Amino acid sequence: MGIVPSDRLSRIEFYEAHITPWTTNAVAIGLTAGAVTAQAALTVAARAAYNAAEAARQASKAATQNFYDKVRAMHSNPGAGQDMIEIIKTTAQTKNDPNVYVLAQIPAPTSPSAAPAPGTSFDFTVGLLQNGAVELKWKCSNPIGTQGTIYEVKRKIGGSAAAPFEFVGATGVRTFVDETIPTGSSPCTYQVTAVRSTARGNPAQFTVNFGVGGLGMTISGITGTTANVKIAA
Repeated sequence: MGIVPSDRLSRIEFYEAHITPWTTNAVAIGLTAGAVTAQAALTVAARAAYNAAEAARQASKAATQNFYDKVRAMHSNPGAGQDMIEIIKTTAQTKNDPNVYVLAQIPAPTSPSAAPAPGTSFDFTVGLLQNGAVELKWKCSNPIGTQGTIYEVKRKIGGSAAAPFEFVGATGVRTFVDETIPTGSSPCTYQVTAVRSTARGNPAQFTVNFGVGGLGMTISGITGTTANVKIAA
């Protein structure tokens, strides 16, 4: 560590503390009275500059706070700008007159845009429960911020493309247990559609082929949208 501190204020304080002993002992410590006098003047000037800078900083802080306060009052005080804009909007709505916005030179409120439709179900998993019911699971990426999506599940049995789908149930989660599938139904095609209010996502379909194993009905194959087979315990 050096003799003289590194920060500016501490340097001023160092020289202020040493001017008196240096003046008193100038000759004994190898200095001249003139040099010490000049150093004292420089130290006084540095202190004055620091005081002026500190005063300016405090004044700047006060001026900045005053600026913030004045802007806040202009916008947020009772009856001020923000309230006036609300009065203009209320007047336009009460009169059902969009020209009020034109006269006030403020934009008319825009109608909220409808949220995108729900997503399309994918990554299906099918399993057989011990009671013979079919357990369906899937994933679905719905638009951010939307709520209330339900999943409509339909089913048709047999390989005929013309056969209609029949509604078998709906669920608010991404899983459904089909307890009404008749014995010997193969192939069985499920259609899952995400629904939110009147908005509908694209339906996703997958077909399950059932077989008969040593313990009864088994899943022998599945085709459709990125589907997986799982035998439930």
